[in-house]
Amino acid sequence: MMFSQEARDIIYNGLWKQNPGIIQLLGLCPLLAISNNVVNALSLGLATTLVMAVASGSVAVIRNVIPHEIRIPAFVLIIAALVTVVELAMHAWMHALYIVLGVFIPLITTNCIVLARVEAFASKRSTAHSMLDATMMGLGLTGVLVALGGMREIVGKGTLFSGIDLALGPMAKGWVIPVIPDYQGLLIAILPPGAFIGLGLLIALRNVLQERGN
Repeated sequence: MMFSQEARDIIYNGLWKQNPGIIQLLGLCPLLAISNNVVNALSLGLATTLVMAVASGSVAVIRNVIPHEIRIPAFVLIIAALVTVVELAMHAWMHALYIVLGVFIPLITTNCIVLARVEAFASKRSTAHSMLDATMMGLGLTGVLVALGGMREIVGKGTLFSGIDLALGPMAKGWVIPVIPDYQGLLIAILPPGAFIGLGLLIALRNVLQERGN
């Protein structure tokens, strides 16, 4: 199946040109706070992507019947309902991970990325394109979260996928990869300053790649 030019532009914008994590710099609170390892970063990123995609699709379907004056409260209500579903599902089936992510799951409701895409894109475009845009923006953010989480986990602990058993159960404990054996770790990498430093490096890397591509 061939993608239209508009669909290709949406994919490119979400993953690279308008990436919310390193270009728009939206949602920095969860991005910096929860990206201390790959598992936490990936879990929150996928949860946010799911909420964004379903919320955008829902808004695109009913956009013509929502009065303009109450559109923002209506959008927030839809997003909050979806976040509640995700939160309850994680509480039921991934309780240990739910405890780790804590307040950042319900905070997806107020994440400016989610509301921004609903208001700027889904309220004006078709359902298919709205869901594609939200999914690509969500995956773009997830990619930044995972890259930042991987950097911080390797430098801070010398491992990858630490805590994966919280998401997949005790059987996954052996899946942790000791990238640097017998490593004592660098504490600053998993503290808030490490998040700012890591994000700055990712932004710099993206800018270098963009300049070389031009």
